[in-house]
Amino acid sequence: MVAKYPNPDTLYPIEGITRVVYLKNIIKNPQIIVGDYTYYDDPDDVHNFEKNVLYLFEFMKDKLIIGKFCQIATGVRFIMNGSNHAIGGVSTYPFKVFGGQWSKAPLDVKSKGDTVIGHDVWIGNGATIMRGVKIGDGAIIATNSLITKDVEPYTVVGGNPHREIRKRFNDETIKFLLALKWWDWGIEKISNQLDILTSGNIDELKRIYNAAQLKIIE
Repeated sequence: MVAKYPNPDTLYPIEGITRVVYLKNIIKNPQIIVGDYTYYDDPDDVHNFEKNVLYLFEFMKDKLIIGKFCQIATGVRFIMNGSNHAIGGVSTYPFKVFGGQWSKAPLDVKSKGDTVIGHDVWIGNGATIMRGVKIGDGAIIATNSLITKDVEPYTVVGGNPHREIRKRFNDETIKFLLALKWWDWGIEKISNQLDILTSGNIDELKRIYNAAQLKIIE
């Protein structure tokens, strides 16, 4: 019997294709958190994803948090806080982490906090996300971009270092979409509204949202 809706707990969601994986199902590091339906594509080995989360050390206590329905292409890299070195001294060498007599050395490394990718974010092939960056819901990251600072929701960015290319929608529509949070709907509701979600019919989305709000009030 064919399942009515895709199951987020399925390892390979496209039958017969192993280069695309629902990412949360292969993650082993507890410092990496991934939402339902987010997928990663890699023609060589989908397990390369975790290898490309670089310098994610337990002692830094940072996390990589990725939302639902994200689309992550081959070769995307995340540079985490363990990559940072203190630069206030004569040497930038991290003596303390190698232990022994060196364990007495200070380790004045500043963390930029968790790296957070919002929901429904598309990250293109070979992009690099630097430590502590926050990428807003609905953003698009162009191929081979270097993301050095936060990206606003529903914004297209690209380049090295990245720059804003354009907003996907006007400010009023972006504010509405952030309130709508369609990715938090039940899977049946999402499936029933695919035509609207994929057509960009904002007026119809507003009608659905307003009807739902009215129902809550009642």
